[in-house]
Amino acid sequence: MAKIIWTQTDEAPLLATYSLKPIVEAFASNAGVDVETCDISLAGRILAQFPDYLDEDQRVNDDLAKLGELAETPEANIVKLPNISASLVQLKNAIKELQDAGFKIPDYPANPSSDEEKDIKSRYDAVKGSAVNPVLRQGNSDRRAPRSVKNFARKNPHSMGEWSSDSKTNVATMEDNDFRHNEKSVILDNDDTLTMKLVGADGREEVFRDDMQVDSGDVVDATFMSAKALDAFLLNAIQRAKDEGVLFSIHLKATMMKVSDPIMFGHVVRAFFKDVYDQYGEQLMEAGLDGESGLGAIYSGLENLENGAEIREAFDKSMAEGPDLAQVNSHKGITNLHVPSDVIVDASMPAMIRNSGQMWNADDRPQDTLAVIPDSSYAGIYQVVIDDCRANGAYDPTTMGTSPNVGLMAQKAEEYGSHNKTFKMPFDGTMQVVSSSGDVLMEHEVEEGDIWRACHTRGPAIKDWVKLAVDRARKSGMKTIFWLDPARDHDNNIRTLVNKHLEEHDLEGVDISSQSPEEATQTTVDRIRRGEDTISVTGNVLRDYNTDLFPILELGTSAKMLSVVPLMAGGGLFETGAGGSAPKHVQQVQEENHLRWDSLGEYLALTESFFHEEEKNDNARAGILGHTLDRAIETFLDEGRSPSRKVNEIDDRGSHYWIARYWAEELASQEDDTELASGFETIAKDLGDNEEQILQELLDVQGEPADLGGYYWPDNDKTTKVMRPSETFNKIVDKTEDD
Repeated sequence: MAKIIWTQTDEAPLLATYSLKPIVEAFASNAGVDVETCDISLAGRILAQFPDYLDEDQRVNDDLAKLGELAETPEANIVKLPNISASLVQLKNAIKELQDAGFKIPDYPANPSSDEEKDIKSRYDAVKGSAVNPVLRQGNSDRRAPRSVKNFARKNPHSMGEWSSDSKTNVATMEDNDFRHNEKSVILDNDDTLTMKLVGADGREEVFRDDMQVDSGDVVDATFMSAKALDAFLLNAIQRAKDEGVLFSIHLKATMMKVSDPIMFGHVVRAFFKDVYDQYGEQLMEAGLDGESGLGAIYSGLENLENGAEIREAFDKSMAEGPDLAQVNSHKGITNLHVPSDVIVDASMPAMIRNSGQMWNADDRPQDTLAVIPDSSYAGIYQVVIDDCRANGAYDPTTMGTSPNVGLMAQKAEEYGSHNKTFKMPFDGTMQVVSSSGDVLMEHEVEEGDIWRACHTRGPAIKDWVKLAVDRARKSGMKTIFWLDPARDHDNNIRTLVNKHLEEHDLEGVDISSQSPEEATQTTVDRIRRGEDTISVTGNVLRDYNTDLFPILELGTSAKMLSVVPLMAGGGLFETGAGGSAPKHVQQVQEENHLRWDSLGEYLALTESFFHEEEKNDNARAGILGHTLDRAIETFLDEGRSPSRKVNEIDDRGSHYWIARYWAEELASQEDDTELASGFETIAKDLGDNEEQILQELLDVQGEPADLGGYYWPDNDKTTKVMRPSETFNKIVDKTEDD
């Protein structure tokens, strides 16, 4: 039997799965397609790391490793929902919840001293950050707005804040001594094993890694950010925000970039509260309150200090005297510095741009903002869009063009594969990347506290990326731009290989060029304003940024994008959209039993998954399921069946009823397979006849708190009861699968 893997993840997508997956299973079974669940949630990943600490009945399979192996086979057909890319704060919260639930896993040792603690920390570090995506993304990214979604956005435009030509909003970024300016890069001319080591001026030597396997044609980079330069930049940015009367807001990626960006976040907190750290720094650092886990963790930690109240007053005084600070939740006093995972650059920056270039202040009012993005590698793209909006006003969703993305991410390409190659320098010296023959390929003079990192992009991934870009350019007819920065060594090496591989393709009639990120951004937004479409072909980090930036401006959200990953081994990975795992959505379920998560991304991914099954296994019925679901989605959008944000109105469970009904009606009316049509006639009729009863049962449960039995590890029976509250709907769906 053919198989689609449906990933079990976290937070809102997990809750939606409890309601939606039974429908998917029931419909897919009619095409001979089995839908199997694999757990890649944060809690599941944690438990899989510690089988030796758990009772036998508590142990869970390492589904992520299993899926990683599957992704490297032609048989892979994986629907991947958003998962938590855990910050240290989220990791510790999940550990505590699992411990409270009876799992005897160890605490996270922040400063391991014994071999056992070092082993424990290593296991947990394998779970932190972007642990899932590099494993599953064994192909490059084709991400675009489906025609039905784009047409709907034009007919039903989302709100866009007005821009003033007097807006004071800008981006602040480093002008030297950051990752961009210190970068060095090489193209390997033979297979090798590389070593990364720090050689001190006094002869000390520390080897960080001696096992980095590279192949001929791979690109390897190394760079560092100066801690002193970062601190000087931050102090200047803080003063600039105060002088200009704008909000101070930091924008990092402390989840995906799980080593470098939490360190940078700590620098931001210590710089913003410099007076406090000047006075109490030794005590705070000794207590582990270095800011890397955010201001919220500091406030909690102060409760354990004898003079904690005194230090808290110093923090409050420093905040009052500093620039206005952007808020994540002004009603609860949660600032931009409270939790490092609360403000993620790729989502927070386009949201700010969409909101007139403003963020929320402590008085719950929008205010112009200084968006602080320390590393200058890609900060410039946001400044270009801000300048364009300041000069020309907000974009018009009813007329604007689209900007799909072809992203280089296969085989752990680029920065997102760099976690195990990122290190905080323990002493002054020369950081080197050395070949097995002893040749120094790259080196940097570094100081204690500097953040050094290398990254690795494999030659076959680059070749496949170019092939995908040419294919999308030809099929779409869109202007296609490689975003490559001539000021970066890495991009120049990538450009060399791109030009080489482009020569392998027939480019007649295909419009492909290369520009710096800033130039490409300007070209793209100019074309967007004229209603013209432009494909961005980017590396992995820019892929992440662009697939939020343009969709949020075009559609109001990045969760409605179609994300197809043609795996290099021949299988398919179908991602269900971005937008995070929506923790606020879970909170609303817990408080009001209303899930405002929108499963449109899941519907779109499933459509492509069925098409893949049809093509790979000549399964005509799977193709029919895909085409009918595609038509059902268009009806679903046109009829306005998406979830409401407000309690006692339609939520995602109600949306699942409507997509099931429209899908069944399309299957019943299609003429390509009369047996399949006959089977769905009764289902469609039952769903239609029981509409009022089903919708009432789905609404009746709203307005009261819902007990899920856990956040990171919810209770299966309790969550099923919450997410499948309509017995009438359940009987029809379950009967569909039985038939």
